[in-house]
This record gives sequence, structure tokens and C-alpha cells, in this order.
Amino acid sequence: MLKLGLAVLTGLVLGAGAAAHAAPVNVLVSPAVVGEDNYPKLKAAFPKGVTGLPNLTYAVHPGYQPLKLDVYLPARPAKGKETPKPLVLYVHGGGWVGGTSRSAGAFADFPGTLAELASRGYVVASVNYRLSGEARFPAAIDDVRDAVIWLKGHAKEYGIDTRRTAIWGGSAGGQLAGLAAVECPTAATGKPDACVQSAVIWYGVFDFASMPRREAPGGSENAYLGCKLSDCPDVVAAASPIAHVDAKDPPTLLIFGSDDKTVPPDQSRAMAARLKAAGVQVQVMELPGLDHSFIGKTPADTKSGSLKAIQATFDFFDATVGRK
Repeated sequence: MLKLGLAVLTGLVLGAGAAAHAAPVNVLVSPAVVGEDNYPKLKAAFPKGVTGLPNLTYAVHPGYQPLKLDVYLPARPAKGKETPKPLVLYVHGGGWVGGTSRSAGAFADFPGTLAELASRGYVVASVNYRLSGEARFPAAIDDVRDAVIWLKGHAKEYGIDTRRTAIWGGSAGGQLAGLAAVECPTAATGKPDACVQSAVIWYGVFDFASMPRREAPGGSENAYLGCKLSDCPDVVAAASPIAHVDAKDPPTLLIFGSDDKTVPPDQSRAMAARLKAAGVQVQVMELPGLDHSFIGKTPADTKSGSLKAIQATFDFFDATVGRK
């Protein structure tokens, strides 16, 4: 009885195998190990003909998850009327410990906000970077620069005018955007660079040395820099945009709330003064009564301040890299 059971089982297994081989597996095999992500590119449709391309890999570092960004493309023009568009890269906030490329302040639909900017004739990208729990400074700023370089390297694919690039960030992302704006490492001959021609920064950190001392080991600034602010003056200076300002810096718009309790308003005021002293075109919008992220005392105040900030931001891009 046992032998009979084994025979029947063996027959069933062989039968299944024979059935499987009746329909050959049709897959592609490379002669070498394949490391890149070959998942089909996804697309999202936004109003006014804008197309979103989510989760594009712009850099890979061993030991880390692939770094990704989203791209928003304006409506495709009629054939023969295509012209390269200016690029705007958004850098999210979150204290260098959190946040995503798809959120900002009180904007309920930030991807929709970025798509609205794209509809005005821009290629817009929003970047994720390594957070302080993954890697210390300068990893995040290296990632932001890599994103700019990658996007410029794909200029033909996405219709980018590499001579008109803007960067935009808020809070921790404002620090990163500010540093990217005032520091442009020399690129190898013939290679895309990370330079930008316009910058908008919301309630950014510009001078770590003058930030309120938060000496707890888990403090966001300490975790980001990998040291206590009082113990590493060289790192503090390297990470502070205000320490790198010179006359070659791009036109800059600084927006912040007068009652910001997270990043002191004097951070933006001091940066504006330093830029002006260097002869850089700088505009300042100080929103009365608003806290960090343009949060007001009432929902109406928050909405009004946020809309003023976004309008000024879009208008500044139009004036500096956009519509001529």
C-alpha cells in the first residue's frame, strides 16, 4: 500500500512537470548580473496636461536604498514647437530626520502644487535624500547636487534647459537648497554641473553657529552634523550657507514668518543682509504673525500666508529663470 501511494505521488509530480514544460517560460536573460531597476516607468496625470513620473532613481550608493525623485512635465506642445524648459528642483524639510518629496507645510496636495508650477512651463522635480539616521552631513547635500546633475544629464529626455535651473526648499530643505545655491563645485569638462541660477528658500537654516543651542545628542542639528554644534566649528561652517556667500550667487528669494519658533527669523534676515552686502540680488518676504511652515493663529491666517508664499515663489521663478 505504501509503494502504491509513492507511485501515484511520483506520477502526479511528473505529470505536473510535463504540463509545465508544455508552455515554455518566456523571459529575458542577460549574460551578466543585472543590477538596475527595470520596472516599467509609471505615469500620473495632473490637470492642465501635466504628467508626473514618480520614483525615478537618480543615484545609488552601496549600503543605502536607491535615491529617488519625482518629475513633473508640462503639457507636450505641438510637434515642431518643442522648446527646452527651465528646471525647478524642490528639496523637502523635516529637520533632516523626516519628510518626503511630496509634502510641504500646510499644502494639502503638494504634488498638485508642484504640477501647477509645471503647468506654467517648467520641468519640476522633487527629491528625496539621505536623512540623518542614514548618513551624516555632507551626505544630504551631496544627494541634492547629484539630483541636479542627474536631471541635467537627462535634459534631452525631459526637455530641460540646463542654463535655467532653480532650487527651492523649506526649513531643513531650505538649508540644503541654500547651500546648493551658494556652492557650486567645479564639474569635469563636458559634464553637467550642480549650479543653479535662482533660489527660493522658505524659513531656512543659514547659520548653525547662531541657531539656539540644542545640545541633546538626539537634537536634529546634532544628528545631521554628526556632532554637537559647540564641538565642531569646521563642520558648522561647512554646513552653513551664510559662510559661503559671494558675488557669484544666484538671485534669491527668502520667505519666512515673523513668529517662527522653530527656525528664528533672524536666520533669514542675516542671510539677506549677507547676500545684499555681496551684491547678490535678494528679495525678502516676512509674513507677519506666522510661525514655522507658515502656520498662523487661525486656519484663515495659515491659508492666506501659504498662498502669498506660493504666489511669490512662482512669480520669482518666472522673473529669474522662467518666462522672458
